[in-house]
Amino acid sequence: MRNSDSFLSGLAMTRRDLLGACAVAAVASTVPLAAIAQAAAPASGTAQAIADHFSGVTTMQGEFVQFGPRGEQTGGKFFIQRPGKLRFNYDDPSPMRVIADGKNVAIGNSKLKTWDLYPLSKTPLSLLLAQRIDLSAGMVKGVKEESDLTTISLGNNTVFGNSTITMMFDPKTYDLRQWTITDNQGKDTSVMIFNVKTGVQFDDRVFRVPYESIPGTAASRD
Repeated sequence: MRNSDSFLSGLAMTRRDLLGACAVAAVASTVPLAAIAQAAAPASGTAQAIADHFSGVTTMQGEFVQFGPRGEQTGGKFFIQRPGKLRFNYDDPSPMRVIADGKNVAIGNSKLKTWDLYPLSKTPLSLLLAQRIDLSAGMVKGVKEESDLTTISLGNNTVFGNSTITMMFDPKTYDLRQWTITDNQGKDTSVMIFNVKTGVQFDDRVFRVPYESIPGTAASRD
């Protein structure tokens, strides 16, 4: 398995399973999905208020720690611009880079000088990066409200199969603390975010996918 495929099995997808795992939360503090698995139902007022607040945050940047399905740990800096744009810069010695430009997710390996490209719409990342977080009954897989954490699990069986993205928010400030993506095999990748700044401005180059370095993808940039 190549490094990009191994990465995607934990963050977004593999070639065998484009709906791979993409989780954001420290392993020790991840809320088990079984605890929030409920029949699809309209979100509560608190959950809707949190989702609306998060949808209103168009840009954010900060640091992250990511835990893979086997407990492997990496970290780095992240950048988000809604809708559809994201960048993960991993700390050394990891050679990985992740860029979403609104249409595609590109996974780069600077050591091997390779890039792999996947449609953003086929990954649960598209729910995190959407213009508006959809809390309709058909999208919500579960909501759990506690005094120190509100957890919202989203999915779309038609698009993502059994894959879900679980976002965890501070119920007082409505700030995003973590998100977790669980793949069709029930494997989690967890990422916790911190030192977050919102309302920042980014140069367009931050989210630029180097299509010229990816053979056969000239049409993908349009």
